Amino acid sequence: MSRSTVQTSTDDEPVGPIRFGNFELDLVRFELRRDGQPVPIEPRTFDLLTFLARNIGRTVTRDEIFSEIWHDRIVSDAALSSQIKAARRALGDDGNSQQIIATVHGRGFRLRRQLVPGGADAAEPLPGGRTGMPTLVVLPCTSLDQDGRGRVMAQGLTEDIITALARNRWLRVIPRSTAFALERSSDDLAEIARSAGADYLVASSVRRDGNRVRITVQLIDTRDMRCLWSEAFDRDMTDIFELQEEIARLVSARLATELGIAEQQRAARQTRKNLGAWELYQLGSIEFYRFTGESNRRCQRLMRQAIQQDPEFGSPYARLAYAMILEMVYFDGERDEARLDEALNLALRGLDHDDQDANSLFALGRVRLARCEYELAIDALDEALRLNPCLALSHCGLGDSLAYEGRIEEAIGRFQTAIELSPHDPFRWAFMSYRSLAHLFGGEFQEAASWARRATQVPNAHYWANANLVSALGHLGDRRQADEAISALLRMRPDFTRRFAAERLFYVKNPEQLEVFLEGLKRAGIA
Repeated sequence: MSRSTVQTSTDDEPVGPIRFGNFELDLVRFELRRDGQPVPIEPRTFDLLTFLARNIGRTVTRDEIFSEIWHDRIVSDAALSSQIKAARRALGDDGNSQQIIATVHGRGFRLRRQLVPGGADAAEPLPGGRTGMPTLVVLPCTSLDQDGRGRVMAQGLTEDIITALARNRWLRVIPRSTAFALERSSDDLAEIARSAGADYLVASSVRRDGNRVRITVQLIDTRDMRCLWSEAFDRDMTDIFELQEEIARLVSARLATELGIAEQQRAARQTRKNLGAWELYQLGSIEFYRFTGESNRRCQRLMRQAIQQDPEFGSPYARLAYAMILEMVYFDGERDEARLDEALNLALRGLDHDDQDANSLFALGRVRLARCEYELAIDALDEALRLNPCLALSHCGLGDSLAYEGRIEEAIGRFQTAIELSPHDPFRWAFMSYRSLAHLFGGEFQEAASWARRATQVPNAHYWANANLVSALGHLGDRRQADEAISALLRMRPDFTRRFAAERLFYVKNPEQLEVFLEGLKRAGIA
């Protein structure tokens, strides 16, 4: 049956029951029934549930609810929270799972289930609870100093972390005022998380000792209150604002990496029949980061499924565009103008849905490079970093483009920033591998070999890291190590030749740079 909206009736029309799942709202008897049996419910809670049902699928604001249920009488937010809790309790829902009534932070509430007036049941809720993008709450940073000197720093750090994390468009970050109010209302982290409807919680503390300061940060999964990540940052106190900004950037970048991994793992645990666009995108990202030809093709299929399920969700367009480019560079995809055009169109469509998304601009920059549109590539990556300076991928992408322009020192600085921001990034092998290539172009063959070797040690490293190592060792004349590196390269890519490398490096701007790379392969013994 097609999706429909419950229409409100006029005074002259009979008012039929509203059915959803195994529930029924009888608007004549003012009765809520479950499996035909009455469910005790207060009159105002019944009115609230009816109002949500008549606006199925739409987020109704708090102001709308106050106007409809309390007729604009002045009541507290606590009264509304109490009624929402009562409605959830009557439906067997709760503020943690929110399988039926969803809290849309900063907006209002939405009845999740599809309603068909007087008809069949809607789809059952997902067994995994939430679908879609995650919500995170950053608790106020705690000052552990006895004299309270760290309190100002703690408050400033909290605001800076919230600001930095909010630049990730795929993450819902609860505003500072709400987070501070929640923290004052309870000392129980689980209760705070439930009240906020948060999937993840960030807790931090500041301790000063003379001119030294230690800042500790934890990321907690609110489903089981398990610590997913923690780190301590020890710094000298110099400029308090510079210190807060530095720590906020590092925390935001590393939290984004850890949250991305956590969301991928959560999606992998879902049953396949209950996958939404967000979960399909996360499953595609798992395949993307395996860096094999087969996984790349699976990634592309999953991204297309995510787009089909939710055409307004911009992230799959960008990830699909980049996967198509990597297929041409890393794997067996042919460099085809039609596919390059399709990748560009996909990247631009992603930005049409959210022109403030740094990840989409990163993908656009990489597509522009593959199209040999070098200045446009740098422009896109510069804009990505303006929108989110904490995105390690954009620093890496910009470094790569700068290297092809011969701006080697700037490029290496970008790669170093990417590594510092996200040392456990799924793409970290590329941070190191692209850096090794920049050193290679600059004639710094020892540095090139060192960074390429580090890249090859990352479990999901691509064979291009091994190729960079072979070229650097060829220039160094280290025959023994070159032979070992060639063996490793050919195990991963048996048909690797200098001609193959030249074809895959079609986007290198400067022929002299390409010749440096190929000459190193030749000296090492690659045919």
